[in-house]
Amino acid sequence: MVDPALGLARELARAVRDERVIRAIAAVPRERFVPPGERARAYENVALPIGCGQTISQPLVVARMLSLLALSAGDRVLDVGTGSGWHAALLGLLAGEVWTIERHRDLSESAAARLRRLRLRNVHCVVGDGWEGLPGHAPFDAINVAAATGARIPPALIAQLAPGGRLVAPVGGEDAQRLVLARRTPTGVRVRRLEPVRFVPLVRGAPG
Repeated sequence: MVDPALGLARELARAVRDERVIRAIAAVPRERFVPPGERARAYENVALPIGCGQTISQPLVVARMLSLLALSAGDRVLDVGTGSGWHAALLGLLAGEVWTIERHRDLSESAAARLRRLRLRNVHCVVGDGWEGLPGHAPFDAINVAAATGARIPPALIAQLAPGGRLVAPVGGEDAQRLVLARRTPTGVRVRRLEPVRFVPLVRGAPG
């Protein structure tokens, strides 16, 4: 019997050619990051509810975002929108140090417990306003935003990119979002608009 995480990874490999990303997805058991009532669907290529009005993102979209970030083993990464912690766990396998920020304390604490059980000691959970990022830990080589930012990427996140840093985020309103890849170059920040996606909105303000 094929391990379900490996089966999901093989399915995603048809669309995402980044071998490091595919190996990370095969290594992290997604069922640990979904509520008990959703575990039968943990390895379907769909987003699933996790509480607090949030979701664990569709695996294909997560794989695509990870691939776009082009992560190296020594990279410092900011993950905005911890949710269940699955995306952060994958980042932890692909990068050097990861700070993941979530405004819902219950979600952040649950994610931290899951990450500890997986012994991902390089992933640090923070409760806070993801719109503002974590300037005290900046600059970051990569920033992953797992919630839709509205009409623009938050300026604070752009400011926290290191030289050569990459940021991936869904940008746009509820009915017209696209993935965006931003990169800091010697001449400024270059932005590419990519494929349509659908994410819950990034909520601004103090943690709720």
